[in-house]
Amino acid sequence: MGMFSESVDVHCTATGQPLKLQWAGRRYTVCAEPVRWYERRQWWAEERRAPLGSGPGLVDHEIWRVQVRADRQETGEPLTLDLTRHLGSGRWRLLRIHDALHPTTA
Repeated sequence: MGMFSESVDVHCTATGQPLKLQWAGRRYTVCAEPVRWYERRQWWAEERRAPLGSGPGLVDHEIWRVQVRADRQETGEPLTLDLTRHLGSGRWRLLRIHDALHPTTA
């Protein structure tokens, strides 16, 4: 599994769920139900101070795990990605790429 932070362009449903994305010059479509959760940020390491009333997005950030297929790819393993959305700006970042596990034969 690789972990990093890279900008990604995400198109969502009306309820904010990722539907399609563009990353590294390729277009992808979400092919399974995405999973959403929130993780604590180390905001004190990134911000000088917490402005009054800035709880959401400062303490926690939204993470989505999505399985995608490159457009025009109908077979093969989907790619599993973790994305985060900055609540203030609405910008998306790619956080993790998960390796597919393939069974080994002996």
